[in-house]
Amino acid sequence: MQEDKRFLWWHTAVIYQIYPRSYQDSNGDGVGDLHGILQRLDYLQWLGINTVWLSPIYPSPMADFGYDISDYTGIHPLFGSLDDFDKLLDEVHARGMKLILDFVPNHTSDKHPWFLESRSSRTNPKRDWYIWEDAGPDGAVPNNWLSVFGGSGWEWDETTRQYYYHGFLKEQPDLNWRNPEVQEAMFDAMRFWLDKGVDGFRVDVIWHMIKDKELRDNPVNPDYQPHLPTYDQLLPVYSTDQPEVHHIIRKMRAVLDEYDERLMIGEIYLPIQKLMLYYGEDNKEAHLPFNFLLIDLPWDAQKIAAAIDQYEGALPAGGWPNWVLGNHDRPRIASRVGIQQARVAAMLLLTLRGTPTLYYGDEAGMRDVPIPFDEVQDPQGLNMPDKNLSRDPARTPMQWSSDTNAGFTEGTPWLRLDKAYPRENVEKQQAGDLYSMLFFYKRLIAFRQKEPSLLTGSYRPVYADTQAMAYIRQEENQPAFLIILNLSHRPCYFTSKTPLSGVIDIATSPESEGQRVNERISLSGDEGIIVRLD
Repeated sequence: MQEDKRFLWWHTAVIYQIYPRSYQDSNGDGVGDLHGILQRLDYLQWLGINTVWLSPIYPSPMADFGYDISDYTGIHPLFGSLDDFDKLLDEVHARGMKLILDFVPNHTSDKHPWFLESRSSRTNPKRDWYIWEDAGPDGAVPNNWLSVFGGSGWEWDETTRQYYYHGFLKEQPDLNWRNPEVQEAMFDAMRFWLDKGVDGFRVDVIWHMIKDKELRDNPVNPDYQPHLPTYDQLLPVYSTDQPEVHHIIRKMRAVLDEYDERLMIGEIYLPIQKLMLYYGEDNKEAHLPFNFLLIDLPWDAQKIAAAIDQYEGALPAGGWPNWVLGNHDRPRIASRVGIQQARVAAMLLLTLRGTPTLYYGDEAGMRDVPIPFDEVQDPQGLNMPDKNLSRDPARTPMQWSSDTNAGFTEGTPWLRLDKAYPRENVEKQQAGDLYSMLFFYKRLIAFRQKEPSLLTGSYRPVYADTQAMAYIRQEENQPAFLIILNLSHRPCYFTSKTPLSGVIDIATSPESEGQRVNERISLSGDEGIIVRLD
């Protein structure tokens, strides 16, 4: 297919998130590493992936598994060295693929040299690099802000007799992004990787970066339920999503714009109307503010169809959509909706307008793995053990083969594997099961990449009653495709209000492929079809 100059590489990319600890171990220590990822690049190319996103690989005490960074311009020895990274980057580019890194600007590790200086005395030049406040009356915390990982967001420092703020773990103090020196230091860290040739960043919790200057109390959440995380007791209207954050993001974007075609993705869990503000005026903030609708919504055809319409309608002029089905913080799609609906979900992800992001292992139908309480490692799970909030079940090692430890490691894996891995693994699916989840993903990706209508075509919703959702994708002067997805387990019946006819090109049930259909179409439970319209 000839390249369309109206679109940049990320408009037609399929992004694949790798959680490096769990992808491939090359040295037998039970933890995945950069050399292991390098060994699997041919697999990713076979699958049709053209953009790889790595969760954090920087030096870190690992209080939050790499999201507590102690050096923004290095590689943790667990994962390898800067030389290993350079080799990986070269090999990714040699295959015509892109590499993006996680960037974590909201907070550092409490072991970062900046914070060690900041907490050394009240007069240290880096004191204002973090958020320090006096105690309230009777030693009370400065305000009621909570930590995402449980408890207060304030931690007392006995040495300097003040509190510092941490939106996550106490080992993850928040930077003071109102300080110009902090901004420049972080922009320099970005340039370090961009100079190496990294193709962009996924920016962690980007909406947390600026806090209310007056430190006003957050209001109580009237809809809080006891099973929810304690963080949800309050509405974080003053501790997140402040107007001034957009000025900072524009500056970050300006750093990327010093280089050719570098991508910025923003991690943002906000309602649609607020999410849209992160594209920025004239689209000068995040290229792709991450859209988590498919992760957050109930698996209900009417709700999802309505939300897609709302999202499409809210996009600013020139704003490019994107879709995410799974990530390292949420339960896997196969565990949320079941393995049969996971096929329908794959078809949805890869036929919607915009850039899709896959989470490693979903393409092989990996499920959440039950981790016994005495093996839980995730701080969110450890800090709130009664709420079943551990993210470990979605972070287990990749199931490569039926070999020992699923071919992930020759050592002891850092998290246990799914007990079903001897029969549910990449090698088995790749070897000849043409009806496997893996081949289904491969076919969908290949089909998407060769059909301009699915890559860059318009999106038009079609009414499909209550169980199913339907839409048409079409690029100018190209064949149109009708996608119908039955999000229920029961048969459903689609009736078009206008005459149509076409042939089913791809279906979750391959027996349907090649079948000619008209405006009345019957679908089995858990069935999705892509119809090439005449």
